Amino acid sequence: MSRFRYAGLVLCMIAVTAVAGQKNAPKDAPKNATVTITVLRESNGKPVKNAEIIFHQVVEKGKIGQEGLELKTHEDGKAESGGIPFGKVRIQVIATGFKTHGQDYEINQPNMEITIKLERPADQFSIYK
Repeated sequence: MSRFRYAGLVLCMIAVTAVAGQKNAPKDAPKNATVTITVLRESNGKPVKNAEIIFHQVVEKGKIGQEGLELKTHEDGKAESGGIPFGKVRIQVIATGFKTHGQDYEINQPNMEITIKLERPADQFSIYK
């Protein structure tokens, strides 16, 4: 067998082995994502710095898991974390002078960007003013 045929045969075998290895990988293997969250003011679209972002995995019947992840936004209003498992997560954003934001998100892509707009709290009314 010539060297070229032998090299071609070896390359073909490597390719077949690689494809077979991908097909045999467990389908339920955990997948993780990198999530970038941008927190902005609802009124003018400016970034909110030092906002606290809390991630909780949502488990059965809407309950949250034990462990959570906490981040703070930078001056550009962004925070990023890798290793977020695919599935439903509850994201809560707390910032001084704004209403607390809480919502469930489906993490289903390797890189996700989420923009959250925070509102100022509404004025409270009282009959005693």
